[in-house]
Amino acid sequence: MPDENPVVRRARALRKDMSLPEMMLWKALRGSQLDGLRFRRQHPFGRYVLDFYCPAFKLAVEIDSYVHETGDQPRRDAIRDEYMAGYGIRTLRIAAAEVLKSVDDVVATIRANLPPPTATRPPPPQGEVSYLRTSPYGGGGPKGRWGA
Repeated sequence: MPDENPVVRRARALRKDMSLPEMMLWKALRGSQLDGLRFRRQHPFGRYVLDFYCPAFKLAVEIDSYVHETGDQPRRDAIRDEYMAGYGIRTLRIAAAEVLKSVDDVVATIRANLPPPTATRPPPPQGEVSYLRTSPYGGGGPKGRWGA
């Protein structure tokens, strides 16, 4: 698409070229596997692309390599985090090395940074298969989007 937003174009390219830690975490988050919550990967927002984003709780999860500790990158990350906070989005930064060490520990860290279970966020399902949930927009069921 010639008139496509450059941030959207970059997000699409990043989805095709995810780092190993991003792929590992995505495998644990996709399909509402974390307490039934939907996460988006490489989600465009303003002039930025968020590694992972949970719209239900306005939580961005950024997987940071060692580069984020060098040069002016910490300052740039702080500016980005402030920009997100201005829209009510909290940013959780996780070192890529932590994902490589233990995806389960990283998922526990993400869970710990979500609001506690309430009437709007029930506790995680016990033995439920999350992909069986349906959506008013189609899909979500075992038969697929068109009931085939």
